[in-house]
Amino acid sequence: MTGYPSLHGTVAVDDVSITEKLFEGLLGREEESAIIDGPTGRTLTAGALMDQIRRLAGGLTERGVLPGGTVAILAPNLPEYPVVFHGVAWGGGTVTTINPTYTAPEIRHQLEDSGAVMLVTIPMFEEVARTAAEGTSVRDIVLIGGENGLSLGDVMGAPLEAQAPVDLGEHILVLPYSSGTTGRPKGVMLTHRNLVANVQQSGAVAGITPDDVAIAFLPFFHIYGMTVLMNLFLQQRAKLVTMPRFELELFLRLIQDHGATRLYIVPPVALALAKHPMVAEFDMASVKEVFSGAAPLGPETEVAVGERLGASSVQGYGMTEMSPISHMTIGGNVRHGSSGQAVPSTECRIVDPATLKDLPPGEEGELWVRGPQVMKGYLNNAQATAETLTPDGWLRTGDLAIIDADGFMFIRDRLKELIKYKGFQVAPAEVEAALIAHPGIVDAAVIGRPDEEAGEVPVAFVVRAPGSEVTAEDLHAHCEGCLAHYKHPGEYRFVDSVPKSASGKILRRYLRDQLAASG
Repeated sequence: MTGYPSLHGTVAVDDVSITEKLFEGLLGREEESAIIDGPTGRTLTAGALMDQIRRLAGGLTERGVLPGGTVAILAPNLPEYPVVFHGVAWGGGTVTTINPTYTAPEIRHQLEDSGAVMLVTIPMFEEVARTAAEGTSVRDIVLIGGENGLSLGDVMGAPLEAQAPVDLGEHILVLPYSSGTTGRPKGVMLTHRNLVANVQQSGAVAGITPDDVAIAFLPFFHIYGMTVLMNLFLQQRAKLVTMPRFELELFLRLIQDHGATRLYIVPPVALALAKHPMVAEFDMASVKEVFSGAAPLGPETEVAVGERLGASSVQGYGMTEMSPISHMTIGGNVRHGSSGQAVPSTECRIVDPATLKDLPPGEEGELWVRGPQVMKGYLNNAQATAETLTPDGWLRTGDLAIIDADGFMFIRDRLKELIKYKGFQVAPAEVEAALIAHPGIVDAAVIGRPDEEAGEVPVAFVVRAPGSEVTAEDLHAHCEGCLAHYKHPGEYRFVDSVPKSASGKILRRYLRDQLAASG
């Protein structure tokens, strides 16, 4: 079975490293600003970025960290982040990117699992970094900024002029860790070829130009920010403005002040852009496209964002295990609620989870993907690799989806998150989208509660809009008009916020714990 091939042809993946690919977008504009630090206005030109990457690679080579060593980055989005990432890549090393909100035990697990020998962080995180690094293979902790200790400037050396030789298809360039919704986070082994392929696949259809500006709040430690912003956007000769963490007012101000043309966001930010009154206080006229990813976005919210900003509002789909992009809305061909069509050189299948037989267009099953962006596997975890990758290269995404006759893919839900109510399957994402469409609700999450009679009953955690007094009865009446009865929540819980990961995914395990604790 060859599945559904991309309707957008193929790309020939260049035999270059990811840093050589990045440099293609920096050469010839050495004096231009490539990255601006949003809060301070500090600027890194394209030429300075290349110079610092080469000097860091040289310094780490002199210290014996490179080639071959693994360097961990525990930092927010700063102009120095790509310097560290690509300095290690240029010198033939491996980068592991760590979520700055992790606790010391979570950081230690990643340092131990990845075999990191150096940890780069900022003064704010130094204490937790030192605690986490105790007893691991980390020899040095390097600080970006700060007065004391070993600084990034201290480890710079003579420039390494050429890419250190690496096997582009085998050398593990980066080890981001998957969200760990099942078990502990797993190191995803991505090669230079994986990242270069995905930059070329998405770059061929994204329509990014040198005139584009994006506000980079999507964390660079996460594959979405790493590939789409830190690598693709700069490689396409466009400009980044970094934000160390998301704050709506600062985000809106930076859009206005820098004339941002493309917004790369996640569903919680889409909700804010669609509904928050503060948006009206800023000039959003420069925005041409709003691109949401990392989790499904309901069609009503997708449409509302576009209408409010006067921009194209679209979605894409990806996973850390796919570097990450497999689907994008391409060439202005929008189907709201869809993640778009497969990017070039990407094949898809829709497979019945029970029989593993392929399903025709319009039928729901598990999405399988194959292409040059698919990972090598999980580090130190052959079992998880075998469960996720088939011998002939298909990645089992764990997401339920349909692909229509025109190749548009619609995510229904996570296979393991389906709620089984009296034998019927209820997709939480569908119920959440219906609830968020109510004007009195700004966010929602739905999980299943064990029930003796029904098997499971949907329970909705909902966040009221400011000033809203919407009740459970109001929401029940609202659902009457848009959901089959078996999909209706059996209980509504009003909460201040829905717990989410940095990439915008709902952390359902916390809600399950909350439900269990309350009986």
